[in-house]
Amino acid sequence: MTQKNDLKNLAVSVADVIIITTGGTIEKTYDEFDGSLENRGTSIKNRILSKLRLPYTNIHVQPLMSKDSLFMDEADREMICQTVAEEAKKIAPIVVLHGTDTMALSAQYCFDRIKNLTVPVVFTGAMIPMGFEDTDAIQNVTEALLSAKLLKPGFYISFHNQIFEVPHVQKNKEKRTFEAV
Repeated sequence: MTQKNDLKNLAVSVADVIIITTGGTIEKTYDEFDGSLENRGTSIKNRILSKLRLPYTNIHVQPLMSKDSLFMDEADREMICQTVAEEAKKIAPIVVLHGTDTMALSAQYCFDRIKNLTVPVVFTGAMIPMGFEDTDAIQNVTEALLSAKLLKPGFYISFHNQIFEVPHVQKNKEKRTFEAV
């Protein structure tokens, strides 16, 4: 009986995934009134999770900031790093939603500072905001959620049907995606 309960408890913890939101294109929203496209707070739970069927995944959203990654500085990266370290104590995989321009830099920052990581941490973003018809946001978040549940502990970038291990990844601006280096 104890072994059966242990397996049940393991299955519950594996089903939990933490999403840390930081902003970026993936979370930009269009304001019809003034025509602006800006980060105005997280909308991940309503905009993506309402479109996905995730009966075996418990999503816990941790809004951290709503910033274009071009405007992030060392203090922002430190905040992301500290939040990842704190959330990792919950022994659940982590997905970090981040702007693509400096996503590899933030992932590398965390990689350099967090040692003995016990969960996978998967960074992802989008080239086209979530509210647009041709967005890559839903694909990238879906793939990041799945990969976070399957990968071994470490830092990764999941983007356009590829998984890259940090620190060997960079953005390819010409191809508008990521690549291994």
